[in-house]
Formats: sequence, C-alpha cells, structure tokens
Amino acid sequence: MDNEVNSQDEFRRKRLVQTGASYSLAASIPLFLNLALTLLVYIVCGPDFGSAGYPDWYIYLLYLMAQIPILITLVIYFRKSGEKVTVVCPHCHIKYFFIAFFLQFGLLFSLSELNDLFIGLLELIGYRSSSMDLPDVTGWKVIPAILVIALVPAVFEETLFRGVLARNMFASNWGLLPTLFVSGAMFSLFHGSPEQTIYQFICGVCFALIAIRSGSILPTMLAHFLNNAIILILASFGYSDMTQWAQGGYIALLAVSAVCLVASLIYLIFLDSSNNRKGKIVEGKIFFSAATIGIAVCAVEWIYVLIAGFLNG
Repeated sequence: MDNEVNSQDEFRRKRLVQTGASYSLAASIPLFLNLALTLLVYIVCGPDFGSAGYPDWYIYLLYLMAQIPILITLVIYFRKSGEKVTVVCPHCHIKYFFIAFFLQFGLLFSLSELNDLFIGLLELIGYRSSSMDLPDVTGWKVIPAILVIALVPAVFEETLFRGVLARNMFASNWGLLPTLFVSGAMFSLFHGSPEQTIYQFICGVCFALIAIRSGSILPTMLAHFLNNAIILILASFGYSDMTQWAQGGYIALLAVSAVCLVASLIYLIFLDSSNNRKGKIVEGKIFFSAATIGIAVCAVEWIYVLIAGFLNG
C-alpha cells in the first residue's frame, strides 16, 4: 500500500513538473521566433516595412506565429507524458455545449462593458490602449480570418490551458478554486495585454470551470471560438464598437447577455457538482518552480506593454 501511495505521489509530482515546464516553454519560444521573424522581415522587406500599415499576409503570419509555440509545446508535452491528445477531449454531455454558448455570449458583451470601464480608468491616468490589428475582414475575407484568428487559437490554447494546465492541476488533487484562479491568472498573463487582463482572467476562470465540470475541453473550444469569431463577424459588418448600435438595442443586448452570464454561472457553481473538490494547492512549489521562467517572461512582457502604454499616452 505504501509503495502504491509513493508511486502515485511521484507520478503527480512528475506531471506537475511537466505542466509547469510546458507553460515556461510556451512562453519562452516566442522570444526566439519573434526575433527571427523581425530580422527576416528587416532583411527581406527593408527597415520601412509597416510604416504605412501592415499588409494582410503579415498580420496573418503574426497570428499564426503566436500559435506555433503552443503547438510545439503540446507536441513535446504529449510525447514526454505518454498521454494521447484524445484524453483531454472525450465526449461529454451536450448540455455543456449549450452552457458554453450562453456563457460566452454573456462574457463577450456584458463583461466587455466592464473591461471597457477598466480601460477608461487606465486612460484617465495617461494610458493609451493598443488597437488590435486585423486583416481585411469584409465580405468573404472574413472566412480565412475566422479560421486563423478564431479556430486555430481555440484548438491550441484550450488544449494547453484547459487540457494540460487546468486538468493536471485538478488531477493532482488541487482544490477546484485554486485550479480555476491559478490557471485563469496564467492564461491572462500569457497574453501580455494589460487592458485585457480582467476580461481574459475571468474568461480563463470560466473556461476552466466548464472544462472541469464537463471533463472535456470540447465545450471550451466552442466558447473560445465563438469569442473570436463573433468579434470578427461584427467587424466585417462595421460593428467593431458596440456603442455604435442604437441605444435601446445596445441596452437590451447587455441585459440579455448579463442574464445568460449569471444563469450559466449559477448552474455551474451551485447546481452542477460534477468533479467538485475543496482544497488548496498541492505540491505548489514543484509546479511553480517549473513554471517560473514562463511566469517571469510573461510578467516582463506585461509590464513592458503597460509602461509603453503610458509612454505613448
């Protein structure tokens, strides 16, 4: 019995090391890829490239370059761990797909309003938020944008953050709340966007909650895809700014989305007891030691973007 317990503890420690190291790897690879891309573009296109705006092919390339480190990390993780990719995306009850849909609808509209207030506060003290570069999404051109900017990140990021990080944290006897908040914080920090910190953190927490309740990342892939795809579709119709809508329609949209968000969370938190566990972080030192490099890289990037926002304000 003691040997079996020791074996389980050793397996859990190994898995936590692999999980933390995966985060460090995914955060570190972009340093080298971005440097290589910058040098290549400088040599091929010249120093004035981008001064009049970036062409669509380069914007698409930037989005794909952001996902390549995650893909490399996932390949290494699944090879080293011996797990099959399908272990993170088994079939789950169809109700979780509906919950993911309504939850994301609520997050995208009502929560984005809260995030806009946060950005407004930053701008009051001199911060200048950076605009999101999008390729041309008018007409049929929205289709390749949806594939590259919505579908690819939904698959890769959900596999890493919910399929590897959140799943392994919870499987290592972490309590539900520590799993949700730590994985959500690491998801938000990974994106290095101060103005989107609140939104991405709450999305990360909610996605992890759905993944743990359902036992699968398939519903969260749907939610993540919808988040990005709806933004692109609205932009293709010229509605990148929700406040452009008629005031009555905008208020109605916020009200409906808030109801969807609250109702989804009430069900997931209070009515669904699937995979529920109280507790704290177990073997946290092992995990965070392996994730230290990734956390440090992401924190430096986050601080750099924040300072640049104030300097450009």
